[in-house]
Amino acid sequence: MAVKRLDNVAIVVEDLDEAISFFEELGLTLEGRATVEGDYVDGCVGLPGAKTNIAMVCTPDGRGRLELTQYVTPDAVPIEPLAANALGFTRVMFAVDDIADTVARLEKRGASMLDRIVQYEDSYKLCYVRGPSGLVVALAQEL
Repeated sequence: MAVKRLDNVAIVVEDLDEAISFFEELGLTLEGRATVEGDYVDGCVGLPGAKTNIAMVCTPDGRGRLELTQYVTPDAVPIEPLAANALGFTRVMFAVDDIADTVARLEKRGASMLDRIVQYEDSYKLCYVRGPSGLVVALAQEL
């Protein structure tokens, strides 16, 4: 077997504190923060002179982790917010216990829904929310 587990998903953000706050409001826990730089970082990410401030946030069950990354050098490259049908990584989804309450709390932190909360059969309520740095978070409430 080649893969043992998924350790984390990295998300590059403009404002690390804002992103931490957003994910804490969602219910994730800050595990730690660090500044990383040096030859091992340069060699891994392919950017000479890279320096980043990172934060690890973890889901309540302890199994899901996001690495929030803010580039100090080189500057992050801004892009237009991705459409739902864009190629590549476009969103991360979280199961929530109350989707309407979660959306209301995230909107107070500047998030906005891409459209509305919908119901998929008798199984889920779902929506997409745009958060800090234009990232898209999908929310799912099991019915």
